[in-house]
Amino acid sequence: MLRAGLSGPLAIDYSERVTGAAPDTVTPENGLASQVLAGGRRALARAITLIESERADHREEAETLLRDLLPATGKALRLGISGAPGVGKSTFIEAFGLHLIGRGKKVAVIAVDPTSRRSGGSILGDKTRMEKLARSDQAFIRPSPAGRTLGGVARRTREAMLLCEAAGYGVVIAETVGVGQSETAVAAMVDMFLLLIAPGGGDELQGIKRGIVELADLVLVNKSDGDLEPAAGRIAAEYAAALSLLRPTTPDWRPTVQQCSALMNRGIARAWETAEAHQRALSESGALQELRARQSREWMWSEVTEDVLAGLRDDAAVAAALPDLERKVGLGDMLPGAAAQAIVTAYRRGRG
Repeated sequence: MLRAGLSGPLAIDYSERVTGAAPDTVTPENGLASQVLAGGRRALARAITLIESERADHREEAETLLRDLLPATGKALRLGISGAPGVGKSTFIEAFGLHLIGRGKKVAVIAVDPTSRRSGGSILGDKTRMEKLARSDQAFIRPSPAGRTLGGVARRTREAMLLCEAAGYGVVIAETVGVGQSETAVAAMVDMFLLLIAPGGGDELQGIKRGIVELADLVLVNKSDGDLEPAAGRIAAEYAAALSLLRPTTPDWRPTVQQCSALMNRGIARAWETAEAHQRALSESGALQELRARQSREWMWSEVTEDVLAGLRDDAAVAAALPDLERKVGLGDMLPGAAAQAIVTAYRRGRG
């Protein structure tokens, strides 16, 4: 779906937007793609800002950039990490990332923050929560607002992950907003999905939906320290028993449950060893290639859906019919399904 685009001004990174500095103009001559390939973090930040832009000319630029960088992608281990608010995701990712850096890895974190539907604003606080990791030259942390995308994962998260791979980051982590639809979304773009849970919150096994547990390749019971350690052991045993009753997503890997304490830096090395074992198992069987091929097809149809919806919203015939249809639905004079069909009909007539 990538196509050659026209050259034009690039979007500037978040700090430049805040200060109001003049944007840089990037053309094939000054080589943003080359700067990303060289591992420049500022260039990577600018490239991600470009792909997140909704301007049509920026989208053309982004697709050209992605096409140029595509041969340099696909070599990283892609991890998805999620869990309920308060489970310690940021603390775990920081400890995990620092461990990987200590082993000579470069780590990128795409942390998707929830976006206010009222104001459109987002806190984007992950760099504050991962202060030590953010200071490392071998780490790149990109907070991204989820916007209106369903599931709490930004529409351009996949593309941002590809850019990080092209920049030489060997481990790319996608952190989701929390427990919900976002798990399905992130599981469709990573090699391995980690679910973090914490003891002491009540009946955790009943509080997490079965569908989310089924997605997990590794369940980590975090905060397994101090007074919570006995409870963590019980919860780990419960989840291990539950997972044994579920069918694995692939015959090449059976999900496991482990305990860890990100705060005390315990169990972090074992979690990474498990991630490496998972990657090895899927690579040797050919399942990893099949998984990524399937994810690419799903990505294609996701883009089709988003583009069709965007075209429908911008259609003049739909815009003319929409106020009356919304009024009737709001008053209860028309069923939402009938109104939806009327919108599609208006769109088709306008296109015809």
